[in-house]
Amino acid sequence: MARSRVRVGNGQGFWGDSPLGPVQLATRADIDYLTMDYLAEVTMSILRKARNRRPEAGYATDFTEVLERVLPTCIERGIRIVANAGGINLDACADACEATVQELGLSGVRIGLVSGDDISHRLDELMASGETLSNLDTGESLQARRADVLSANAYLGATGIARALAEGADVVVTGRVADASLTVGPLVHEFGWEPAELDALAGATIAGHVIECGTQCTGGNFDRWDEVPSFEDIGYPIAEVEADGSFVVTKPGGTGGMVTVDTVTAQLLYEIGDPRRYLTPDVVADFTSVTLRQDGPDRVAVSGARGGPPTGTFKVSVSLSDGWKAVGQLVVGGRDAARRAEATAALLWSRLAADGCHVDPSHRLVEVLGTGVLFPGMVEPPPGPEVVLRVGVRDPDRRKVDRFGRELASLLLAGPPGLTGFAAGRPKASEVVSHWPCLIDRSRVAESVAIREVA
Repeated sequence: MARSRVRVGNGQGFWGDSPLGPVQLATRADIDYLTMDYLAEVTMSILRKARNRRPEAGYATDFTEVLERVLPTCIERGIRIVANAGGINLDACADACEATVQELGLSGVRIGLVSGDDISHRLDELMASGETLSNLDTGESLQARRADVLSANAYLGATGIARALAEGADVVVTGRVADASLTVGPLVHEFGWEPAELDALAGATIAGHVIECGTQCTGGNFDRWDEVPSFEDIGYPIAEVEADGSFVVTKPGGTGGMVTVDTVTAQLLYEIGDPRRYLTPDVVADFTSVTLRQDGPDRVAVSGARGGPPTGTFKVSVSLSDGWKAVGQLVVGGRDAARRAEATAALLWSRLAADGCHVDPSHRLVEVLGTGVLFPGMVEPPPGPEVVLRVGVRDPDRRKVDRFGRELASLLLAGPPGLTGFAAGRPKASEVVSHWPCLIDRSRVAESVAIREVA
């Protein structure tokens, strides 16, 4: 019998979030689905760099560690898992998941794999057929940077996730999908929504957006932080969704944090662009259409969502090789610390230039932390006995970047007095992988679903 309400809990807001979230939701919450959101644009670049070093890398390795902790409980309680942990190496992630299931001694576990987002191998064919893949910020065609491309992934939607669940997957792993689609997919599967049920899809998308960043809607990163009880055991979010797309945001009983209209509103407004046209592969959601009301302690009801048809394009995240960079820091202590830090940075650039390693000023970083550089002009910085000098460079020439790291270390003896805190060692050059956002006709992207059953 179809459920009248579906409970989706999100246990990961990014790759690097605490493993306590999935464990908390799997063991202490009444949920039907456990989602884990690992990917962001910067994460895709990190995964690309990792795979450059090791062909078997390129996925969120934390996911298999979490599976080891929660999968037996989820199987026992009938909780199905959906995660975009596949990154840019879905096959390697699937192999690792299968090995984890075997190590746990579980059998009959079905792993659903949603692929088709990786279009790296098709770029020449696509551009030859008229897809310019122009940068959304600059308008430049990708053809001009074709030689620098490392990866290209389209943002898929909920369809493949729903299909994998319909085919009996206990765990669904995807590559790049839109963040909110991790929540929308289970709801499409459960409620059987058709593509034309735009208001329901909009409500589900808004629910997914609210919980996608984990505890950011339950008191984490909240400006009135001193009102938030017990960060130590902060509750991870749950969306209780009805068949019409309305939902309640809550958290497991007895956990810390808080769910209020203010905490939910703060997340609702996070990274949305035009609130009337929040573009996803599943629907265009109007965030201004919803009403929020407190529905009891740690419960916020959200209703009234309106949606429009999705666009005819998918967003694509392309990563490019874009030179080299290094960042280092020194602690500068004593009287006139800030002035000596500025003088130290100026000395560094002069010494590099004198050795034939001039770096364009636009590719230099100088921050004197402790003087209000994070919010310039907003807060008067207090005078202090120490500051942190943070300096960095970026250049196509790796030799210059490596030379920067060596010269920074020399300033401990060759610069102004009071320079300390070089415990991390001299900085080394690392590859810059930049983000190129663009669009592709969605008909050019072929999504597919496969099921692996672990015997």
